[in-house]
Amino acid sequence: MTAIAFPKPDPAILARRDEIIAGLAALVPPECLVTSEDERRAFETDALTAYRRLPLAVVLPRTTEETSKVMAFLHGAGVKVVARGAGTSLAGGAIPQEDAVVVGLSKMSKILGVDFADRSMRVQAGVTNLAISNAVAADGFFYAPDPSSQLACTIGGNIGMNSGGAHCLKYGVTTNNILGARMVLADGAIVEMGGDWLDSGGLDFLGLVIGSEGQLGIVTEATVRLLRQAEGARPVLFGFPTSEAAGACVADIIGNGIIPVAIEFMDKLAIEICEAFAHAGYPLDAGALLIVEVEGSETEMDAQLQRIVEIAQRHGVSTVRESKSAMETAAIWKGRKSAFGATGRVADYICMDGTVPTSQLCHVLEKTDEIVKHYGLRVANVFHAGDGNMHPLVMYNVNDPAEQEKAEAAGMDILKLCVDVGGCLTGEHGVGIEKRDLMRHQFSEADLAQQMRVRAAFDEGWLLNPAKVFPLDGRTIAATSAR
Repeated sequence: MTAIAFPKPDPAILARRDEIIAGLAALVPPECLVTSEDERRAFETDALTAYRRLPLAVVLPRTTEETSKVMAFLHGAGVKVVARGAGTSLAGGAIPQEDAVVVGLSKMSKILGVDFADRSMRVQAGVTNLAISNAVAADGFFYAPDPSSQLACTIGGNIGMNSGGAHCLKYGVTTNNILGARMVLADGAIVEMGGDWLDSGGLDFLGLVIGSEGQLGIVTEATVRLLRQAEGARPVLFGFPTSEAAGACVADIIGNGIIPVAIEFMDKLAIEICEAFAHAGYPLDAGALLIVEVEGSETEMDAQLQRIVEIAQRHGVSTVRESKSAMETAAIWKGRKSAFGATGRVADYICMDGTVPTSQLCHVLEKTDEIVKHYGLRVANVFHAGDGNMHPLVMYNVNDPAEQEKAEAAGMDILKLCVDVGGCLTGEHGVGIEKRDLMRHQFSEADLAQQMRVRAAFDEGWLLNPAKVFPLDGRTIAATSAR
């Protein structure tokens, strides 16, 4: 029996499937509609692959206007909708239901315009994260958020989950780098938020939508913030005898007011897994590794690294190796950004996403190891240490139901620990279905009721990405609280 529950599909909607498909077929061309069982299988899950649900149908609109027509039709028919970018969600955010239609962004993949004067770019929501930076790299610009899945993940999915990445320590996550968005509401209405400038007037609807996990509407276009590339960047490998020493070093760096571009952490198991895959030259004799990247002029980088090395020496650093070439830099980051895929070659895993104060890193790393060992499993820790965004990979055999239950239980205990030390359930992956039933561990009933009333103001019928984020009895709680 699985730990995560799904609501039963509405038999009335299932009985009307042919009628619903016919209605969609009148709105989009055949190549934009997926109806056969075999083709729908590609949309039944996301990166949280232990759970699968076959959607009623899949529609792939090409424009905001097509999306509006599709949404208006589905709203009128009372059909649930699950928005989907590239399906890289690690929290089950894009897993559909049997009585829901998936609205995919993959055909909305155009760059609509670049404005270097205002340092912005307008894109459709299906454009991949990395494609944005690649499009302006020759002009000396880049888009800052860089999730490990940036080669595949879409800007629409990034907005839904408020994604981050290795460089969010200095540049912030998605919400800090989106200037405007165009969104289709549940009933098909099209709204514009923000603009081509950093701070637009009026209520901050853009801040409300980013991180809302597709529950308020479907973002079809976005205006992203472009930044000038730094004069130079240099990653450095720091090897430590223990994870505790590396964690203490991170807390000390941040405590001294030093903000590098990135501080990434790997424990011994993660080092071994990533090195076997990427051959990046990671120190295999280390108990833990930090990748610290600084940027600026040569003088600036030297000065900042000198202070960081001095701090690392106070914590018993055993290896300090600076990148000496662009090829070596690429190899260092290839190892880190391939961590999830490399671990998947070794074992199935679930990836947690709790965030903790950096002062609690050592304690949380120690307790995480104890929790996972208690369930008889293994854990590889690889995460964004600079902002305390933990990513323990709890390894198990997905074909063994007992191991899956143990892995999920261990993951829940780790997330509760993160909240208990002053952190939160998610830093960048979102809540989805994975953390839905832990929301009460972080929020009071009054907090949840207020959040759900805001959600219902956009989607009174709860048709958008249902059964995500909030406990399944959430609508009852919100309605009761509103009386």
